[in-house]
Amino acid sequence: MRYRTIAGTTVSAIGLGAMPLSIEHRPDETRAVATVHAALDAGITLIDTADSYHWHAEEVGHNELLIARALARYGADTSGVLVATKGGRGRPGDGTWTVDATPARLKQAAEASAKRLGVDAIGLYQLHKPDPAVDWAESVGALRELLDAGTIRAAGISNVTSAQIRAAHAILGEGLVSVQNQYSAAVRDSEPELRLSTELGLAFLPWSPLGGLSRSSLDGPSGSTSVGTAFHRIAAERGVSPQQIALAWLLARSPAVIPVPGSSRPASITDSAKAAELTLSTDELARLEDALVG
Repeated sequence: MRYRTIAGTTVSAIGLGAMPLSIEHRPDETRAVATVHAALDAGITLIDTADSYHWHAEEVGHNELLIARALARYGADTSGVLVATKGGRGRPGDGTWTVDATPARLKQAAEASAKRLGVDAIGLYQLHKPDPAVDWAESVGALRELLDAGTIRAAGISNVTSAQIRAAHAILGEGLVSVQNQYSAAVRDSEPELRLSTELGLAFLPWSPLGGLSRSSLDGPSGSTSVGTAFHRIAAERGVSPQQIALAWLLARSPAVIPVPGSSRPASITDSAKAAELTLSTDELARLEDALVG
């Protein structure tokens, strides 16, 4: 496993996106815990969760509680694992997602997340999505208050524009350490936000990093995947999975990138973790870029 940093904290270059362990089509707890343990066995030290990663309306925090139980049952030291959680979204139980990033809601949510995770302070707390009904500065100001109160040790923002990153950085300063936007070979709309994150020294955590190759948990059972792409051809030449090539490509985009692929099986996260050991050649990167541009 290779490593990268989030505000001076060393973490694995590949993280575990834990959402699939708690939403629709989730595995049973035995397999879910085994997936987390497989990630830890593979050297992964970054786990991405959120209070809204659940299925039914009455089970807010399902994923956070699951992660806490899995870490407690691991049987080895997990003090070096950074659990990053998020607040500001909700799931009413009908498959939809809501947004509530009022300062009062964010502060209450962070305190509840800390209790579920069993920590005195959350290692990394991210505002899940800007709320169009709330002034951005007010939502980010709540993160500032959480930092000052010691409820969280570091703050991040997700699903944001470059302008929102700059505004949040002005308010939070060194307290802002990460940006989590959708980014993959198939979805590259956040290229400006990746460049800005790199410039500001912020970790960039792509969600749904395997877009185009593997179906996202957000897509549901009807989501499609690609076959026969340049990623598949290079994977065949290397004798590895296309997913590993996609993650290695992301790692090559910037030293700020730390992908968090979602997994619901031990085998899938074990495979994804191997991407951290894979370095693509200049020729391979050029081939991938030519295919994406084409």
